[in-house]
Amino acid sequence: MTSHLPLATTYAEARKRFLHESNEAGAATSSYLHPGVGISGEELAIDVAELGPDTATDVVLVVSGTHGVEGFCGSALQSRWLECCAADRPHGLSVVLVHALNPHGFSWVRRTNEDNVDLNRNFVDPDRLPSNPGYDEIAELLVPAEWTETERERTDTLLLEMLAERGLEAFQQTISGGQYTHPGGVFYGGTAPVWSHTWLDAWCRQHLGAARRVAILDLHTGLGPWGEGELIASGATGTEANDRARAWWGKVTSMIDGGSVSAVLSGDWLEATNRFLPHAQVTGAALEFGTVDPVTVLHALRADAWLHTHGDPAGPDGAAIRAQVRDAFADDDPAWLDEVWVRFLQVIEQTFVALSD
Repeated sequence: MTSHLPLATTYAEARKRFLHESNEAGAATSSYLHPGVGISGEELAIDVAELGPDTATDVVLVVSGTHGVEGFCGSALQSRWLECCAADRPHGLSVVLVHALNPHGFSWVRRTNEDNVDLNRNFVDPDRLPSNPGYDEIAELLVPAEWTETERERTDTLLLEMLAERGLEAFQQTISGGQYTHPGGVFYGGTAPVWSHTWLDAWCRQHLGAARRVAILDLHTGLGPWGEGELIASGATGTEANDRARAWWGKVTSMIDGGSVSAVLSGDWLEATNRFLPHAQVTGAALEFGTVDPVTVLHALRADAWLHTHGDPAGPDGAAIRAQVRDAFADDDPAWLDEVWVRFLQVIEQTFVALSD
């Protein structure tokens, strides 16, 4: 089944479509207003659609927009599933779709939130923040004070030299594993729980209290081969949760053991789920869909960080940089969306089968 659903062009359009399809599917919907406003002054919210009994002990939780701009794909998959597949779901369990966990980033076409915080680096102990001295060494190269062609060429050359010297895996870990000392930099994890973090913790505790088994799919884009959807677990191979994920879904990589397209992350929220769902058996993975090459992705993130740290998001550079970021994380090619749709369907059907055992 092909997707037949183009990506939205804005957060507001994606949200409208999601709420429409949720209502058409008969889902119970709730909206949790964000304190900020969108790029066009629009209301921001995390919207939740719930299908199935409130007292279900088995819950499938599908989350889009952890990384803002990546919500263009995640939202399309959620809306398409509501449109064509929700009626055929197993009716003994609950399916919960969380739309736009980071609505500010979605609207402003950023991975990060209103504080320039990467939500998937924010779930750490604020009294014991991880250190990343390697990032400190290259912080000014990654996000220079000027974004002229000359400065980009100079910093690109130096960064590529460091990449050749250190190797791709180590360099990726330094840049994207998470850092907590440069608020205007890339992959900044913040120093305290941000709004979306606090909301997720409280919502799970309040609404999933009856759950005994929770399956989580966190939808992402930007890493890996074009159109491929890699399942990435937070835990190491051999742990109970990781072994269960492999039994459910087949190939699941571990960010801890290597072999994943992801670096080892500090403060990802899937790793924290046992903290706010202590009563449930949680089986979770990020479903990461590849778009463009890593260098192109990093260029887009550096430009975005410069724009919001040293530039003017409302100025002449803003629209072009937002387009650059969107292109890195959302592919409007129908063939790409068909690829990710087929993979998403495969994974969610495998999840239903596993929870039916």
